[in-house]
Amino acid sequence: MSNLSKRSTVYFEPAIHQALKMRAASSDVSISELIDEAVRLLMREDQEDLADISERVNEPEMTYEDFQSELKINGKI
Repeated sequence: MSNLSKRSTVYFEPAIHQALKMRAASSDVSISELIDEAVRLLMREDQEDLADISERVNEPEMTYEDFQSELKINGKI
Protein backbone atom coordinates (compact mmCIF):
# COMPACT_ATOMS: atom_id res chain seq x y z
CA MET A 1 0.00 0.00 0.00
CA SER A 2 1.10 3.56 -0.62
CA ASN A 3 1.77 6.19 2.03
CA LEU A 4 -1.91 7.02 2.61
CA SER A 5 -2.27 8.14 6.20
CA LYS A 6 -5.96 8.70 6.99
CA ARG A 7 -8.68 6.10 7.07
CA SER A 8 -12.31 6.52 6.04
CA THR A 9 -15.32 4.33 5.41
CA VAL A 10 -16.92 4.73 2.00
CA TYR A 11 -20.10 2.99 0.86
CA PHE A 12 -20.69 1.99 -2.76
CA GLU A 13 -23.49 0.41 -4.69
CA PRO A 14 -22.63 -3.28 -5.15
CA ALA A 15 -22.02 -2.96 -8.90
CA ILE A 16 -19.68 0.01 -8.41
CA HIS A 17 -17.80 -1.84 -5.69
CA GLN A 18 -17.42 -4.86 -7.95
CA ALA A 19 -16.12 -2.66 -10.76
CA LEU A 20 -13.62 -1.04 -8.38
CA LYS A 21 -12.39 -4.44 -7.21
CA MET A 22 -11.92 -5.59 -10.78
CA ARG A 23 -10.14 -2.38 -11.78
CA ALA A 24 -7.88 -2.55 -8.75
CA ALA A 25 -6.97 -6.15 -9.44
CA SER A 26 -6.30 -5.55 -13.12
CA SER A 27 -4.08 -2.52 -12.45
CA ASP A 28 -2.32 -4.01 -9.40
CA VAL A 29 -3.34 -1.22 -7.01
CA SER A 30 -5.70 -1.11 -4.05
CA ILE A 31 -9.23 0.25 -4.09
CA SER A 32 -8.01 2.93 -1.68
CA GLU A 33 -5.36 4.03 -4.15
CA LEU A 34 -7.95 4.19 -6.95
CA ILE A 35 -10.26 6.32 -4.83
CA ASP A 36 -7.40 8.56 -3.70
CA GLU A 37 -6.38 9.18 -7.31
CA ALA A 38 -10.00 9.85 -8.36
CA VAL A 39 -10.43 12.42 -5.58
CA ARG A 40 -7.13 14.08 -6.49
CA LEU A 41 -8.28 14.37 -10.12
CA LEU A 42 -11.60 15.84 -9.02
CA MET A 43 -9.86 18.41 -6.83
CA ARG A 44 -7.41 19.28 -9.63
CA GLU A 45 -10.37 19.92 -11.94
CA ASP A 46 -11.92 22.17 -9.29
CA GLN A 47 -8.68 24.16 -9.09
CA GLU A 48 -8.65 24.56 -12.87
CA ASP A 49 -12.28 25.67 -12.85
CA LEU A 50 -11.59 28.24 -10.13
CA ALA A 51 -8.60 29.55 -12.09
CA ASP A 52 -10.75 29.89 -15.20
CA ILE A 53 -13.40 31.77 -13.24
CA SER A 54 -10.77 34.13 -11.84
CA GLU A 55 -9.52 34.88 -15.35
CA ARG A 56 -13.03 35.70 -16.55
CA VAL A 57 -14.20 37.74 -13.57
CA ASN A 58 -13.97 41.04 -15.50
CA GLU A 59 -15.84 39.84 -18.60
CA PRO A 60 -19.17 41.56 -19.18
CA GLU A 61 -22.26 39.67 -18.10
CA MET A 62 -25.05 38.77 -20.51
CA THR A 63 -28.52 37.57 -19.66
CA TYR A 64 -29.88 34.43 -21.25
CA GLU A 65 -32.48 36.50 -23.08
CA ASP A 66 -29.80 38.82 -24.50
CA PHE A 67 -27.75 35.82 -25.56
CA GLN A 68 -30.76 34.33 -27.36
CA SER A 69 -31.43 37.65 -29.07
CA GLU A 70 -27.82 37.86 -30.23
CA LEU A 71 -27.99 34.33 -31.63
CA LYS A 72 -31.19 35.21 -33.47
CA ILE A 73 -29.72 38.42 -34.90
CA ASN A 74 -26.68 36.47 -36.13
CA GLY A 75 -28.88 33.82 -37.75
CA LYS A 76 -27.75 31.04 -35.42
CA ILE A 77 -31.30 30.22 -34.31
